[in-house]
Amino acid sequence: MNSRPDVLIIGGGVIGVCSAYYLAQKGLQVTLIEKDEIASWCSYGNGGLIVPSHVVPLASPGALGSGLRWLLDSESPFYIKPRMDFELFRWLTRFALASREGWMLRSLPVLRDLLFASRALYEELAKHAGFDFGFEGNGSLLVCLSKQVLERERRETHLFEHFKIPVSVVNREEALDLEPALSSRIAGGVYYPRDGRIDPHRFVVGLAKQAEDLGVEISAKTEAIGFEIARGKISEIYTTRGEFYPKQVVLASGSWSPELARALKFKIPIQAGKGYSVTIENPTVPPRLPLQFSEARVVINPLGYALRIAGTLELVGMDYSFSTKRVRAMQKNSVAYLPSLETVKVIEIWRGLRPCTPDGLPIVSRVTELENLVIAAGHAMLGMSLGPITGKLVSQILSGGKTEIEIDQLAASRF
Repeated sequence: MNSRPDVLIIGGGVIGVCSAYYLAQKGLQVTLIEKDEIASWCSYGNGGLIVPSHVVPLASPGALGSGLRWLLDSESPFYIKPRMDFELFRWLTRFALASREGWMLRSLPVLRDLLFASRALYEELAKHAGFDFGFEGNGSLLVCLSKQVLERERRETHLFEHFKIPVSVVNREEALDLEPALSSRIAGGVYYPRDGRIDPHRFVVGLAKQAEDLGVEISAKTEAIGFEIARGKISEIYTTRGEFYPKQVVLASGSWSPELARALKFKIPIQAGKGYSVTIENPTVPPRLPLQFSEARVVINPLGYALRIAGTLELVGMDYSFSTKRVRAMQKNSVAYLPSLETVKVIEIWRGLRPCTPDGLPIVSRVTELENLVIAAGHAMLGMSLGPITGKLVSQILSGGKTEIEIDQLAASRF
């Protein structure tokens, strides 16, 4: 293992692995360390949808109100656990400010450009990377049970039209033509033609292998436990498997990034947002499209060998426990849209901690505190969707080139 690489990446999820892959393509010597296995946590069991349609940031008008309204609902899709935590209070204050319409409208085109660029990179990787990760880019369908919710979703499409994001509202018959597995009781939906799906674990593990073929050295079960700083740079990283002396460092540790930042004597405002998924056997009539259920706030990914239901966002801190009520609610609420789910067997129940910034945009930038550190974290529920473009941006930052997308709004210094 090279202890003096050009770049050392801390984190073996989708962001770290994509960064390693694109850095290696530029000819840099890269070492990646991961405290668990490659593609653990959020890169293992997440929904796996690639969603250029999710251009509205988490911080948007009404989002905080929803969290407070659902505060005591044990089955709610968005939950903020009450606790005495000054960092959470500061995060929520920033979240409230960023949820104003003007702020959201400034963030939306940034997310649009990132998501569209990442979607294009997925298509390129599917054609040329040399491994199959189940990519399909035939769109996704957001499904509404009630006419009232369908009308609300229809009104919100004006944002998509204004920012030139392809979208079409469909009635019940059109929705059933797109996805015959749906219940005939639905009201209709919204079709997003640019969306797609992947098998997230296969993608991250497969791309890690491609990165190794390009010369990246990957060390799993290797945890960063300490740092030495000299003259404004990280000079040494202590790990559970020895010391490293990199020229540049990428912090891509998701929800664990704030802990490592504190060890480096600065702060980043990331809160862990817990999400769940349930992987089940295929029903008798499996859906062919990825689906989003509007009222239930869950997504469905047809993996081929199985079906995955994913959703919920709990701001509960670094809490790994399961909420069986939420898992059951996800399954129960999905049956109204896909009746064939009622009798299928569960293969696996999973939870992960998504790294959420208060303004809904990731951090992808150098930091003022340490001149050889780049942070790539805070992607919330869009980590898989934004993985490739984040990795490419990291490679452009570290190689000294111009980034293909303007990233001023992604700077760590904005907080």
